[in-house]
Amino acid sequence: MSKIKRLAGETVLYGLGSILPRVLNFLLVPLHTKDMFNQAEYGEVTKLYAFVAVINIVYMFGMETAFFRFATKPGADARRSFNLAQTVVVIISGSLSGVLFFFATPIAASLQISNPQFITWLTATMLIDAVVAIPFARLRLEKKALQFSTIKVINVLVLIGLNYYFLKFSYNPEIGVGYVFLANLIANALFILFFLRELAGWRPIWDKVVSPQLFHYAWPVMITGVAGMINEMFSRSMLDWWLPENFYPGVSRQQAGGIFGACYKFAVFMNLGIQAFRYAAEPFFFSHAEDQNSPALFAKVNHYFVVCCCVVLVAVSTNIDILKKIFIGEEFWLALPIVPVLLLAYLFLGIYYNMSVWFKLTDKTYYGTLITLVGAGITIAGNFMLIPLLGFMGSALAALLCYFAMALLCYGIGQRHYPIPYTLTKDAGYLILSYALLTLTNLVQLDSPWLATGFHLSVLAVFLIFIFLVERRHFHSPVS
Repeated sequence: MSKIKRLAGETVLYGLGSILPRVLNFLLVPLHTKDMFNQAEYGEVTKLYAFVAVINIVYMFGMETAFFRFATKPGADARRSFNLAQTVVVIISGSLSGVLFFFATPIAASLQISNPQFITWLTATMLIDAVVAIPFARLRLEKKALQFSTIKVINVLVLIGLNYYFLKFSYNPEIGVGYVFLANLIANALFILFFLRELAGWRPIWDKVVSPQLFHYAWPVMITGVAGMINEMFSRSMLDWWLPENFYPGVSRQQAGGIFGACYKFAVFMNLGIQAFRYAAEPFFFSHAEDQNSPALFAKVNHYFVVCCCVVLVAVSTNIDILKKIFIGEEFWLALPIVPVLLLAYLFLGIYYNMSVWFKLTDKTYYGTLITLVGAGITIAGNFMLIPLLGFMGSALAALLCYFAMALLCYGIGQRHYPIPYTLTKDAGYLILSYALLTLTNLVQLDSPWLATGFHLSVLAVFLIFIFLVERRHFHSPVS
């Protein structure tokens, strides 16, 4: 079990650098939604960060994954691979940033953003993120998870401090929500200081043979990432387009976008676990690609991933009544029923990421593009058809349908190219059991919040004991 234990340990460390900062960052939600911004203003923040998330993928052009692949090939020079990948990222992100800086005013007008300066600040933030992406990837490849996490935690602590300083002590209404973007820019600028030595040692190079191979491998990864981010962000940015006016009495479309964005953040508990796992798993999969027992090992990794995600699903969904009072204002509670659906959607997204290992290891990354484009089509069509009928829930169901379809397609195609013995029946059993627990728990209505919390925690404890009793007999095997 040493390999899986090592992967689990690295996931925990990366969790410190991804989950902990985002959970800390989640503490800003009460400041933004309760104290400072109304629903429409928060909707503007939600919309801009949705677009930023998509553009960030283009900035990085899939070079993180390409760097892992080429740096771990037999006889590869990791330093040279770093220089090649960093050169591509700097050229692409620098060129795109110049365009965005120049057209900041018309872009702001087309997006109905009040201040073009917001576009400038966000562009500078994205440029910094791109420049430090490959240095962060090298930390992951070198298994320096603690250093990775320390940098991320410091960044978010600075971000939180700046938010409170700007919004509580030096607030100017003319800037308003722009302080959120300005704080992000200043905090991310610290990344340059952390990686100053690595960036100073970078030497721009171009290899006539390897550089085109990097592009050939990376561009489908980039397209996959863009389509995937559209799947994730599309509903949050376009809800105010397709939601009928007065669908929710007394709530405008702009307000609905803010409400949806605030409740969507509860899915962060699943999404961040997936992100932490990906940080550890991606270099893990590449480094074990040549092992004879790697298919069985990858199947076992996916199974334990599903088990852990089911625990998160039950824990968050059964305690949403407590979490909502801590993190968001009462005027944002309208969309809370979407949370269990979104958690399940992200669980399937995590399964897809696990199963996508086959096309990354066989250099058939274009399959990832095709699968994700299908998912993007389902997202767009699903939102278009379901939002006018079901509102918030329609958008959440569209996300679930998208990620389930992507996981199913990835499994079906992958078994023909790189067979992996996934334990589908057992994994499906855990998913069914998780939702059955949620359904039964919701049927029990207790007047006392203390009794309700105790009951929900008891359900979670029983679920954990059940998992332990079932899995302890299968925890050891030669492939692990």
